[in-house]
Parts: sequence; structure tokens; C-alpha cells
Amino acid sequence: MLLKIILFAYAKGITSSREIQWQCENNIIFKALSCDTVPHFTSIASFVSGYPDAIESVFEQVLLVCDQQGLLGNELFAIDGCKMPSDASKEHSGTFKELEQKRDKIQKKIRHCIEEHKRLDGRKPKERDRKKQLAQATETLQKHFDKIDQFLKTATPRKGQGKNQKEVKSNITDNESAKMTTSKGTIQGYNGIAAVDKEHQIIVEAQAFGSGQEQHTLKSILDGIRKRYRDTGIHDDILKSQVIITADTGFSSEENNDYLRKENINAYIPDNKFRSRDKAFSKQKKKYGKRNQYNAKGQKKIIPASEFQIDAKNKICICPAGKSLWFVGESRPVKGKRKLVFEGNLTDCRSCQLKDQCMRNPSAADTREGHGRQVSITVTNGHTATDWMKRRIDSQEGKLIYGHRMSVVEPVFGNTGTNKGLNRFTLRGLDKVQGQWRMFCLVHNIEKLMNYGAIH
Repeated sequence: MLLKIILFAYAKGITSSREIQWQCENNIIFKALSCDTVPHFTSIASFVSGYPDAIESVFEQVLLVCDQQGLLGNELFAIDGCKMPSDASKEHSGTFKELEQKRDKIQKKIRHCIEEHKRLDGRKPKERDRKKQLAQATETLQKHFDKIDQFLKTATPRKGQGKNQKEVKSNITDNESAKMTTSKGTIQGYNGIAAVDKEHQIIVEAQAFGSGQEQHTLKSILDGIRKRYRDTGIHDDILKSQVIITADTGFSSEENNDYLRKENINAYIPDNKFRSRDKAFSKQKKKYGKRNQYNAKGQKKIIPASEFQIDAKNKICICPAGKSLWFVGESRPVKGKRKLVFEGNLTDCRSCQLKDQCMRNPSAADTREGHGRQVSITVTNGHTATDWMKRRIDSQEGKLIYGHRMSVVEPVFGNTGTNKGLNRFTLRGLDKVQGQWRMFCLVHNIEKLMNYGAIH
């Protein structure tokens, strides 16, 4: 009964447990689903947050019914992520150093309140009210201080998923969530990843991750697809059947491409430069200009390295003014990649008319101890996994296949987030959010089953 109530509520964009309880009291449809009973909001919240394994079992059963109704094509899977805020405070985020500074700042405020409280005379009416305010403020600040202090004593710094494993911001209210940048601003939440079948846009795998980066999620999603199909008995190893896997540039990395090549997975995942290699987009910058050029902040804009004529084979570099740069050196090859470094002659850069547009610090070329314009380029030997993926995505077949990605996966997020209003996680903790994300996807799959299944 609770499952029916919650799924119907989610289909109407209602995720609040208190709101669901109110609907059961006043809405005739909810009354029918609940057999004219009113479950308490704590029971509803406990059901959603306490049974992630049971929700996963229902997700598999619905997927199996979708397969029996002929809604799975098993021809192409599109993978993408949807970043959504959760029930975690963005203001309680920070590295351990930042949290320590915040704790010390709160401690100073507490001392100030205590000292002022001692100076006031409680016999005077005005000062008596002020003393009450200070006592309340001190109690509130002390609770905040204890919360941060206890977190710093018991938790360990979080490490990112990148190559350098730098420390990322922790969160006191939900340390498994992450601060992520979206098109609508910065949020504190989770990234819901979904793999969608092309035939009828059925979600075949759904996982939530407490990180804005998506590169490290690809292998987990692919393993989840393989396990999901094996557990339901649809296919023993769906990835070995040469089903097409597509994902956007956020999932591209040398490690992922190497894994796809070794496992012989039929994937098309472009790098972030694939549009610049496409002739169809060669005049896009001239026609529309560079993206975000008016909102750009930071360092001074200079002539990019792409405007220099570089011959990596002969180690020659010609600047936009037609002058030759001298070869400084090259780095040792790492994973088939090496970096070539060039530098302009001081006399050429000093008298160049493009000096102000070409160098961030034009005065650097005015002294004998200075430097001319420096340019570096990364060269590969053509045998890396990324080069293998580039050849696949740049082919005519690859362009045609990748063109289907957006029309497969993006409407799913539009349906769940915009149409249904399921654009926020109301729970804390990765396991609980995982279950709720699958509930969101369940609502989408059940609607597809209702509209396109053999039995309407």
C-alpha cells in the first residue's frame, strides 16, 4: 500500500512525507490507494529511506516487465547524469582547514557574547532583554561549534576522484554529498546517473554518486547494466552482444577508453575537442563567437597556442607574426604522450607589434633576464586508448551514432525533473539517495509501460 501511495505521489511531483499524509487525508485518489487509511508521515519517510534494497528489487521487476512487453530494444544505451540538490546544507561545506577557521570564528563570537553578557546589569529592563538575547545566541553558537568540532575530531578529509587526489570540500550535515556546479548555480547534493535504452527510453540502470565528476562513474554504471540484465535473465552479458554505449564528454578519460578497448565494448564517448575536429562546426566560432566570452574572468586573454603553426615532427613553431620560436625541450613520454615546449626570442618579442595581445606580461621581454612568449603542445604517438576513441567518434558511423545520445537520455531528465517535478533529493546519505533516485526512475519506467506496453 505504501509503495502505491509513494509512487503515485512521486508521479504528481509530491516528495514531502507530510504532504503525502495530507493528500491521504483529503485527496480521493490517495484515499482509494490507501484504503481510506492515513499513514503517518514518519512511516512514509521511513519506508522511502529504510528499504533501498527492496526498491532495487521492484526496479528490476519493472524492468523485466518492460522487456516482456517488448519495450527494450537492447540496441543502444545512452548514459548521462543529472545533478540535483539534497537535504544537506551548502553553508556547512568546506575543507578541513576552512572548517577549522569557521570553528575558531564561532568560538570568538561565543567569547564576545559571554563577555558582553557579564558586563550587562540584569536589574535594568533594557539590559535584561539584551542579556536574554545574548544567552540564546551563545547557546545557538555553542551547538554550532560543538557540531563542527565533533565532525573535525571524528571524520577524515575527503579526497577527489581526479589524478592528483586533492582534498575536496566535506559537509557536516551529509558528508557523502558534494558541492557541484550546475547551469543554475552551485548546489550541495548528488549526481543521479542513468543508462537509457533507445527503443522507448526505458531506464535500465540508475545509480547516485556524491561527486560532480562523472569519469569515475562509467565503469560502475556498465557493471550495473551487466549485472541487471544477468539477474533478470534478459541476457547473460549484454555488453558482449556489441550493444552500443554512448555518453557525453564528461565520461571521457584515458582510463575509461583503455577499459572499453580491453573489454571490447562498443562505445562512442567523445573527448572535449571532438567538435573542433568536425568540419560541420568549423565556422561556428566565427559566426557565433566564443562561448561565455563576455562572462570570462581570471587571467588576461592572449593569442592562444592554437594560432601558432607547430610542426611536432620537425619541432618547429611559427608565431602569428611569422617569427620562429626556439625549441626549449620535451618531457619524457607518459602513457604515449609527451609535451613540446617553445619560446620566442627576446629580440623578436620585444619589438613585435602583437606583444600586448600575445603575452600576459609584455614587459617580460624588455630585460635580458626576461622571457619571450612560451608555447607548449602535447603530442601523442597515435596508439593511446584516447586516440582509438577519437578515430571511432570522428568516423561517419561514429558521428551518426553519437547524434542519437541527446535525443535518448535528455528527454528522460526532462520528464522526471520538469514534468514530474522530481528535481530534488529529500534524504541524506548515499544509500538513501540511491533508493530515492531509483524511485524517481521507477515512476518514469511505469509511465512508459502504461503508454507503450502491449497491455494498456
